[in-house]
Amino acid sequence: MPLKSKLLLIILDGVPYRNFRTFMGNLEGWVKHGDAQVWKMRSVLPSTSACCYASIHTGVPPQVHGVLSNEVRFRLSQPDIFSEVIKAGGRTGAVTHSYWSEFFNRYPFDLVRDMEYDEPEGPITHGRFHTMTGYNLINQMTPSDTDLFATLTMLTERHGIDYGILHTCTLDSMGHRFGHDTREMDHALFVMDAQLAAFLPRWREAGYEVMVCADHGQSPRGHHGGHADEQQDFAMYYFGEGRGPEHDTLLDQLSLAPTILNRLGVPRPETMKAESFLT
Repeated sequence: MPLKSKLLLIILDGVPYRNFRTFMGNLEGWVKHGDAQVWKMRSVLPSTSACCYASIHTGVPPQVHGVLSNEVRFRLSQPDIFSEVIKAGGRTGAVTHSYWSEFFNRYPFDLVRDMEYDEPEGPITHGRFHTMTGYNLINQMTPSDTDLFATLTMLTERHGIDYGILHTCTLDSMGHRFGHDTREMDHALFVMDAQLAAFLPRWREAGYEVMVCADHGQSPRGHHGGHADEQQDFAMYYFGEGRGPEHDTLLDQLSLAPTILNRLGVPRPETMKAESFLT
């Protein structure tokens, strides 16, 4: 039996709320035109990447799932979006950093076995991953975002996935290198917005609801992990027919997983305590 709807989650790693609302002209233009809604969302603590990845998909905080830093990785035990979509008879796809494969498919990540796989039993039905091996402040080792967007589009059109996630570290890496109040970051945000805009209408025409957000924010000096609004807060853009709260509502990152399952028509597991922010 098909799911109620199809949905894509686009995570632009490490973008603070201010930069979304100031520099993402295409996303903001769709909001102004009435094609999208936008809210502020606050990440879990610590506002560190791996901790947030695990919480985004399980709907539980780091203190429960146990991923407390980027160095602590293992196959998570809690139900997650991938596992629940598979139980409901859907197909999933991921175009992400390899951490997602480790958390939600198998650990440790094997470069040859796990870089690309198609496994009908899931939980990630179609996985396309990158590792950023060799990353440092001088050499970011990030794939082209156009390549990532095109790969996700391929999964939607070739495999008909019901739920797909794309995760890119480009802007997080740029923030760590240059900071967020710089010309280099201004341009990087402009380029990301334009590259995303080239694909988003195609996903909508194919019948997908789309969410665009970050995993956490980042300070002007390029730091995150701590308890400050600029490190935790980011924008959540939603393209779809669901009805959300007032636009000045501060959303909880833990509500993202149950919201996605709700939009797909998939039952929410008992471990996900937060309520959906969309009806």
